[in-house]
Amino acid sequence: MSIAPRTKPAKPGSAAKKRLRAATRTKKKDPVFVDGKRPRPMYVDYKDLELLTKLVTRQGKIIGRRKSGCTAASQHAVARAIKRARFMALMPFVAD
Repeated sequence: MSIAPRTKPAKPGSAAKKRLRAATRTKKKDPVFVDGKRPRPMYVDYKDLELLTKLVTRQGKIIGRRKSGCTAASQHAVARAIKRARFMALMPFVAD
């Protein structure tokens, strides 16, 4: 004897609402870009603590690309800058 799993009946129009919500998402702006242009060569100053603190959680972890909106190249530069700032004692390794 097999028992079929119980499922809720689908609401009419719910799939259409989900599609509309997904289409209205805006792409996050890369915080490293200056005036909408990518700096060449890609370099993030480790002394720019205002920018670096935006890209670190309260626990001191580096925020991922998906959440921060950085491109891969700028995320590598950000990670390098945060690690340099930590080594120079400008930023903490972990939260207090």
